Amino acid sequence: MQYARKQYMDQLIRKKDNGRIKVITGLRRSGKTYLLFTLYRQYLLDNGVEEDQIVGLALDEIDNAKYRNPFELNKVVRERMPDKNKHYYVFIDEIQFVTEIPNPYVDDPNEKLTFIDVVLGLMKLPNADIYVTGSNSKMLSSDIPTQFRDRGDEIRVYPLSFAEVYELYEGDKRGAWRDYYTYGGMPLVWTMESHEEKNRYLQNLFNRTYIKDVLERHQINNDEEILDILLNDLASGIGSLTNPCRLSNTFAAERHIRIAPDTIDKYIRFFMEAFLIQKAARYDVKRRKYIKTPVKYYYSDPGLRNARLGFRQLEETHLMENVLYNDLIRRGFDVDVGVVEQNARDELRKNIRKQLEVDFVVNRGDERYYIQSALSISDPENKDQVIASLIRIPDSFKKIVVVRDYVKPWRDNNGIQYVGIEDFLLDEGLISR
Repeated sequence: MQYARKQYMDQLIRKKDNGRIKVITGLRRSGKTYLLFTLYRQYLLDNGVEEDQIVGLALDEIDNAKYRNPFELNKVVRERMPDKNKHYYVFIDEIQFVTEIPNPYVDDPNEKLTFIDVVLGLMKLPNADIYVTGSNSKMLSSDIPTQFRDRGDEIRVYPLSFAEVYELYEGDKRGAWRDYYTYGGMPLVWTMESHEEKNRYLQNLFNRTYIKDVLERHQINNDEEILDILLNDLASGIGSLTNPCRLSNTFAAERHIRIAPDTIDKYIRFFMEAFLIQKAARYDVKRRKYIKTPVKYYYSDPGLRNARLGFRQLEETHLMENVLYNDLIRRGFDVDVGVVEQNARDELRKNIRKQLEVDFVVNRGDERYYIQSALSISDPENKDQVIASLIRIPDSFKKIVVVRDYVKPWRDNNGIQYVGIEDFLLDEGLISR
């Protein structure tokens, strides 16, 4: 199976030879190496670049272990670019494997040399176009503007989207949707036949790759059980409001484990840096301000989430919300959880304020959309509950309800659009029409 990864190929092609470092980040095993070393490499070859103009090094391979030293990496890349009259394309895979070493030419023991020094030096060569991949967002995402001194462009690679999976899926849209929210979008999963194979692969990714990465990167020695429990709790609670204090109380009440909220917050940040989970803040739509806590967490891939729980909690309503969040983020939107206050009265006829939730407040530039996720709106009472927050939003931005039911896109008298989940995921232009 060869997925075209068109979204990311388009970005690479646009940024080709722009004089900046192309930094390809994302969850490990999401297809970064395949994108660069197979798809983009073939694009270059098809467009006149010769084989010897492409310099590729995979630093996670044992044969290239010596190049994890910054000096050795710098040396070998320059050696493979012998002709100053030729233009070279340098691919360095999993660059986070390069270690920090003391600068042997100065007396200050705190001065370190890193891959940043190597890459910035290579970038200054007039005949080099530099591409690196990495899985650690602490080094390669949040710090790109400072570490690369505004000379780096990040290309964030996500697991396969539903639309990408459906391109090669042998079956109908409903079957593709069911398999997608169950097994997610890790590319290798879609080469496997049985549930047992897919489950084993996803479980091994967690235990042998992701958790191991976090433990080693942050030198955590005694809390592996805590990380396991926390990942499971976050998996069980996708789409639910929570915060480190609530999670700390859960540890104490249900497992008799004392762990400080600050420690939980730190570990959650580690998961986010590894691209395992993402956080959605709450936004007060009427007052136009953010609410600090609680927040929602979503898994970057629903298959990984389900594997954490042994495929025992396949609640389609929460998984659908998770898939929608991931797809909107992948499209380049900023996504928050909306809050709309409503004045009401309780049983004693006293005035009270109720908070109604908008699943997603979606922004990109001057675009804004309000989106609700619902399994069904066939029951009028349920439909009224779904749109209760939308009809109380005091602006004219587009409002959409995405449903699991088969529906043709239509609008009601409130101007709210209704669309089926498969159509929404397959047609990116639908959101703005």
